[in-house]
Amino acid sequence: MDILIVGAGIGGLTAAVRLAQRGHRVRVLEQAKSLGEVGAGIQMSANAVKVLTAIGVEPALKASGVLPKAFEFRRFDSGELLHRIPLGDAHREKHGAAYYQMHRRDLHAALVEALLQHSADAIQLDAAVCGVHENDQEAGVELASGQTLRAELVIGADGVKSRVRQHVLGPDRPVFTGQVVWRVLVPVDRVPKELRTDIVSTIWCGPHNHGVMYYLRGGQLINFVGCVARPWEEESWTAARPWAELDSDYAGWHPMVRAVVEAADRDQCFRWALNSRVPAMAWSTPRVTMLGDAVHSTLPYMAQGAAMAIEDAGVLARALELDLPLEERLRVYEQHRAPRTRRVVEESTEMGQLYRIDNADEMRQAFHDRNIARSRNEWLYPYDPLTVPLQTVADASAQGD
Repeated sequence: MDILIVGAGIGGLTAAVRLAQRGHRVRVLEQAKSLGEVGAGIQMSANAVKVLTAIGVEPALKASGVLPKAFEFRRFDSGELLHRIPLGDAHREKHGAAYYQMHRRDLHAALVEALLQHSADAIQLDAAVCGVHENDQEAGVELASGQTLRAELVIGADGVKSRVRQHVLGPDRPVFTGQVVWRVLVPVDRVPKELRTDIVSTIWCGPHNHGVMYYLRGGQLINFVGCVARPWEEESWTAARPWAELDSDYAGWHPMVRAVVEAADRDQCFRWALNSRVPAMAWSTPRVTMLGDAVHSTLPYMAQGAAMAIEDAGVLARALELDLPLEERLRVYEQHRAPRTRRVVEESTEMGQLYRIDNADEMRQAFHDRNIARSRNEWLYPYDPLTVPLQTVADASAQGD
């Protein structure tokens, strides 16, 4: 097939590589004038790593990623351990792939390289999409430059402000959650040795606020993500904010959190607004579909936003190989993916509430009752986008009867 993918982020590039592997002609449209990924850390659990391995980029994960031993959920001030999810060898043995933490730029660069090996001109930069159209024979996009491009299929991987989504679902807007997220990178040698944690991912849980801390690039960097309630502000990954506000948000927190805050470069404290939507169950028209944040924007409290986009890419590539009309192949894809991504969206929102319980006793009891480790090991991490059965629309109808 001749396929246009709108957006050269992690989800769009993963889909492009997987589809190119299967012989499709893929063109990726990116509105930026140069390639590169903003942000800092990203977490890849087994359910996503299986797809990344299949498209040949796991060597990049091994080269620059960190293999954390566990998730540890701790009280914000005392450091009391509330819950633990084993990762490392336990994760690989249980789910068939490793759990990596790495810099977004490293993963993005590996995906770009993998795609360009299939097609040196697969990515078109400075290609902002301002409109989408389709008819019985083809789909297409209009670019801000005035250029019109046509293909058999258009895939929207253009994020929470997706133009492709407007074509599929109409002009709905994301809603501000009342929460913003800090992101800070600190060289590990700026933090006193006696305060440094083991190679684990620590979630510091406190009243109306929490922070996530883990290592990147062979343990040389500490990635800090702070989620806090604040008034609305423009959603932007690249907006630096005053260090004094970060300092105020984490006043009185554990000495390890304080050490990272105090070690941060004062002009490199970035913050963006968190927006969300009610999860959509319809993802496609006859020749246009979506993946990732364009259709199921997810709060970051389960570290699964990018993983869900990667899963989407793996399943979509398989659905397009079914011996069905294109419209039905897209329906198989959305009917399989929509319930799972909806569950992730909803549970991610619930996790944000769990991490912010004010009363310490109530928080302890909530973690005990929830048993996050058991839940994630039973349904989230075991999922394999490369082998999970895809139910055709006819099969689903027959079962419904």
